[in-house]
Amino acid sequence: MWIGMEYLKDTVTYIFENSDRFLEALQVHLGLSFIALLISMLICIPLGIVCAKKPKLSGLIMNVFNSLRVIPSLAIIVIILPIMGMGFYPALIALIILACPPITINTFLGFRGIDSSIIEAASGMGMDSKQILTKIEIPLALPVIIAGCRTAAVEIIASATLAAFIGGGGLGTFIVNGMGMYNIPLLLVGALPVAFLAICSEVCFAAVERLVTRYQRD
Repeated sequence: MWIGMEYLKDTVTYIFENSDRFLEALQVHLGLSFIALLISMLICIPLGIVCAKKPKLSGLIMNVFNSLRVIPSLAIIVIILPIMGMGFYPALIALIILACPPITINTFLGFRGIDSSIIEAASGMGMDSKQILTKIEIPLALPVIIAGCRTAAVEIIASATLAAFIGGGGLGTFIVNGMGMYNIPLLLVGALPVAFLAICSEVCFAAVERLVTRYQRD
């Protein structure tokens, strides 16, 4: 217990004494994670909708994304390394690839899970396909889509630490250096904020999910 408190004290001391370096790494980590999640959502939500509406495409695309889910994060980064080299953008591409499966699959499942009778009723009321999509399908599928985005966000924040292995920067730099020098306080400088950010993203997405499903519970 005492040793643990000493490590924590040394960690806090290091952050205060190297605040510029820590804040820069935190900014890079947040930027990398946010951009990767945003791009993944912009690509994968429409892709999931298309797959749900076109069964001929869904089989192939879903199989590809299901296969990607079993590939470890570090393996994706290693595969990207000889193709794009080192730096921020190769790490960004690797994180986008990592985030795509949960978002695409959940979007697909959310739309496929909508009762066909609801769509038929909306069509019978005179709604066109665009109105059905925006007023019926998206609101009903939104909780499942948000759950996929929440999973992707947590995976991105955690896996962004691996960007340090290919020069992408971020909080993972402290973890890598701490492990290399067997410096526990330095390792915790990276690990503790990453854990905190992952928990915060989980809580935020859970709150959004509760907010958008409130009408379903009332």
